[in-house]
Amino acid sequence: MPISIVLSGLSWSTPDGRPLLSNLDLSFGGERTGLVGRNGVGKTTLIKLIAGELPPLSGRISFNGRLGILRQSVQVRADETVADLFGATEALAVLKRAEAGEATSEELASADWTLEARIASALDRVGLGVTAEARLVTLSGGQRTRCGLAALIVDDPDFLILDEPTNNLDRDGRAAVIELLAGWRAGAIVVSHDRELLDTMDAIVELTSLGASRYGGNWSRYRERKALELSAAEHDVAEAEKRVAEVERSAQATMERQARRDKAGRKMAAKGGIPRIMLGGLKERSEMTGGESTRLAERRRVQAVQDAAAAREKIEILQPLTVKLPTSALPANRIVLRMEDVSAGYEPERPILSDFDFVITGPERVAVTGPNGSGKTTLLALISGALKPWSGTVRVVSSALLDQRVSLLDPSLSIRDNFRRINPDADENACRAALARFMFRADAALQVVSSLSGGQLLRAGLACVLGGSVPPPLLILDEPTNHLDIDSIAAVEAGLRAYDGALLVVSHDDVFLDNIGITRRLGLPARAGPDC
Repeated sequence: MPISIVLSGLSWSTPDGRPLLSNLDLSFGGERTGLVGRNGVGKTTLIKLIAGELPPLSGRISFNGRLGILRQSVQVRADETVADLFGATEALAVLKRAEAGEATSEELASADWTLEARIASALDRVGLGVTAEARLVTLSGGQRTRCGLAALIVDDPDFLILDEPTNNLDRDGRAAVIELLAGWRAGAIVVSHDRELLDTMDAIVELTSLGASRYGGNWSRYRERKALELSAAEHDVAEAEKRVAEVERSAQATMERQARRDKAGRKMAAKGGIPRIMLGGLKERSEMTGGESTRLAERRRVQAVQDAAAAREKIEILQPLTVKLPTSALPANRIVLRMEDVSAGYEPERPILSDFDFVITGPERVAVTGPNGSGKTTLLALISGALKPWSGTVRVVSSALLDQRVSLLDPSLSIRDNFRRINPDADENACRAALARFMFRADAALQVVSSLSGGQLLRAGLACVLGGSVPPPLLILDEPTNHLDIDSIAAVEAGLRAYDGALLVVSHDDVFLDNIGITRRLGLPARAGPDC
């Protein structure tokens, strides 16, 4: 029987009763499927339902085959090893006792003589050169994620279920995961915002509040289909607005004809010669006809207006965000950051950066890249002033840093109040206009920052920093696409494309870097250290 996962009439609600998935019918076969959708739409919940970690409110889930499930983060104990992650500690201990001639006959009979080779092969497939004895706490978060993936594939499951597998991975780690899935020939369900990874998929399932839609082909093919849907939606809007105009013209013409008939009737009555009873009947019929025509015209007008509104709403869903911002007025020759002979770190005997020189001039767009542990976080801490150099100088003009927590925003305040705090010279109209450019309109601007999703949080940070009358000449971003859905990433890209100041971005997402127009890359070499 072919491997499959089938969801039939599946529904689930949040503990407060809010429906999240409603009567969902969906199936997955032996192919690689990317699961996409906005944050909060239920992607992770769907995975938990498939894994049996949550019971459905109604409906059922059936599948045949073995599942391997990778979470977004691998939690570890202080003494836990790579072998523990594989569930192979005791089995490997038996092999060691067998090699030493100390194993019992029962242990020899049950020993898995291929285990060591299969673990080594799985680790190699995800690009890791660690041993089974290595303690997980000595590995970076990205390396632990790769270990977790290796532990899944060691027994060749029929389905891989991966939740954001490339989050927090460096370039090499992402490449290893992408290469693994590109060659995966069993079933896979991959929740991801990584467009390079999604381009290795065989199908894309888009989850929305209305249900699920399946698109054959990879991410690029999906985007082509969405572009066609946008074009069709724009055509529907044009047709709907045309119908509104036609209905209004028809209603006006009907009213004018009725007015002419009424005027003619009044003239005939004034001349006399028509019995009074007949005049009464003519007047009554005229009023009935006029009233029915008015009601019919109003029904047609309301329906046409509703159709136009529905068509425009679909365009708003499909249309990529575009943003217009005030200029930073940054001259092409102005130095916004200069670092000279900088040495810094956290332990005196283990510098992260040594004799480091770096300059950004004018509106350059610089990407900081390098493997986990190479010093990217240390570099940003030096630029922001959170870390002082041991030696050398760091000079930076007015700048804004948006870290992964967007900590420049006060979580207890609304987006609107944060904007007024960061831009004290802006009046209420300027504040509301700036926030609206980043899709925080009306009451959306009054949301408390602590209640925002990751995508909303970063978008709010960009709105507050870039939406003022004069944006800062230097904007610094630390892994801005981590934990964002693809719509949120597109919104961030739109905001950054509209920004004309200097940009310094730490990111492993090459598609994102290309989309925001990076002009130069600063590659930091691998090194041992506490920096991640």
